[in-house]
Amino acid sequence: MPARNVLKLGLPKGSLQESTLKLFRKAGYHITVSHRSYYPSIDDPEIQPMLIRAQEMARYVDYGILDCGLTGYDWILEQNADVKEIAELNYAKEGLRPVKWVVAVPADSKIRTLEDLNGKRIATELVAFTKRYLKSKGIKATVDFSWGATEVKPPHLADAIVELTETGTSLKANNLRVVETILVSSTRFIANRKAWRDGWKRQKMENLVMLLRGALEAEERVGLKMNLPEKSLKKVLSLLPAMHSPTISALTAEDWYDIDVVIEEKLLRDLIPKLKSAGATGIVEYQLNKVIP
Repeated sequence: MPARNVLKLGLPKGSLQESTLKLFRKAGYHITVSHRSYYPSIDDPEIQPMLIRAQEMARYVDYGILDCGLTGYDWILEQNADVKEIAELNYAKEGLRPVKWVVAVPADSKIRTLEDLNGKRIATELVAFTKRYLKSKGIKATVDFSWGATEVKPPHLADAIVELTETGTSLKANNLRVVETILVSSTRFIANRKAWRDGWKRQKMENLVMLLRGALEAEERVGLKMNLPEKSLKKVLSLLPAMHSPTISALTAEDWYDIDVVIEEKLLRDLIPKLKSAGATGIVEYQLNKVIP
């Protein structure tokens, strides 16, 4: 196979790894990871995947060592990488929502605002971005790189930290208080600019992104099927918050219809009893793998 017909894809190793592999499976790609190898196998001969820590991904895509990859918007900014952002994919380690980088201090700290950080020491893994952010606010502070366990650094090893949080649980457990959110980040699909100009690689990336987006769209939605008599049709349709118009098919039984619709799963708890009361029968909920607009 010609070299140009292989897409070098970076997959994030670490906290995003499992959620990324799950998303790829739902998109139709089966990836097998060996604990001893950074080169997973994938059931697409035109894709060559490699596991790279999200913190470094943007740099290697920028250099052209990888054609494309998935990483956080935070690490793109931290690396100050010149890459092409193809898509925002709203998923993280623990769910389908962005993550936040926050300035946090001990609950009893006298630091209440960003201005109070002047002359203080801050520990973080997001050093370069934090320095640029503080400089833009006119704040002079010492920013140290933290190799991990950042939450335990204050107050003895640092006055404050800049830390990543999804739920805030870890911060609360360490008796830390959020002073300010300095960055909201989500996962991005990025490409090397030269690779993006290659027609074959661009088409391959666009197809991949379409399927990944479709898998994410399906993550919080389900399909719903039901039968109902004609007299209940108007009432049932008024209850359905469809993405688009539901599919309505006539059944062999006279004056009976089948309705098929895609809706948000969180609505079902309250919706199904209402549909039943309105005359719907044979209600079936089913899972979706992909929803392609």
